[in-house]
Amino acid sequence: MDRLDAMTVFAAIVDAGSLSAAGRRLEVPLATVSRKLADLESYLGTRLITRSTRRLELTEAGRDYLEACRQILEQVDEAERAASGAYANVRGRLVVAAPVVFGRLHVVPVATAFLELHPEVDVQLRLGDRNVNLIEEHVDVALRIGNLPDSSLVATPVGFVRRVVCASPGYLDRFGTPRSLNELASHRCVTFDGLDAASIWTFVSADDVRRQVPVHTRMTVSTADAAIAAAALGLGLTRVLSYQVADALRDGQLVRVLAADEPPPVPVNLIYPGQGRLPMKSRAFIDVAAGQLRERLQGLVEAGSAPPSPARRQPRGDRPKRS
Repeated sequence: MDRLDAMTVFAAIVDAGSLSAAGRRLEVPLATVSRKLADLESYLGTRLITRSTRRLELTEAGRDYLEACRQILEQVDEAERAASGAYANVRGRLVVAAPVVFGRLHVVPVATAFLELHPEVDVQLRLGDRNVNLIEEHVDVALRIGNLPDSSLVATPVGFVRRVVCASPGYLDRFGTPRSLNELASHRCVTFDGLDAASIWTFVSADDVRRQVPVHTRMTVSTADAAIAAAALGLGLTRVLSYQVADALRDGQLVRVLAADEPPPVPVNLIYPGQGRLPMKSRAFIDVAAGQLRERLQGLVEAGSAPPSPARRQPRGDRPKRS
């Protein structure tokens, strides 16, 4: 039995939440995942995971062994990176995570430009709207939108985005343009459930006062693209992030409303682990991506968004370090 391979499978099962999901992540058959877990438990003489029809639960031995596995696997990765010249040369596989729409619109072209400059690097771009754990999921660099929690991660600021309310010109001609938050209740809305609740939109003023405004949702969707498409068809007002709707505003498909009531902007950062040496592939990507993303986000401001007001300060503590 290859113990390092078995440790990798065991950690993947825990991270993915099931044997089948681990198989998909590792790109191996379910039967292989199940066999390697069984072999590892047999070798150790103890059960690591309690399996049921609904969920997996780590045993006490499993929790202790998982922590040891993560440390061992990280040390092995570190040794392999050093031996292969990862700290001296720009080469290897770079794993980058980003939100779906931002990744498609901005990270894909930036990554493409980076790959043209560095032919010995391959990029795995993971697009998803959940915040990944960089250490546990072996992500080198992530694009994060929003105020960052206390963390040992390092953050490189690249700009700001903000929540905007918009509607099609046809809808505004038919139902009128809202002039204040009090008028929202009388309008039809398209809600993106990744940003707001279906019946309430929360606004935060520059002096940090929160206000919850009831809205009449005619349609709730699960992606920003769908919300923008429905609003462009005249269904109602929608509220999304400024970068998501920049093209529709520029093309005149949608019109921005209630700009004076928009909450303060939220920061956009590239984040990466702050412990140990930074591989050259990561440093090279950050050097390329930070400059290009700053230009792109500034371009969105100049193309029609109001200039962002200063972002509110984050809480004191061990905030992500800036670079």
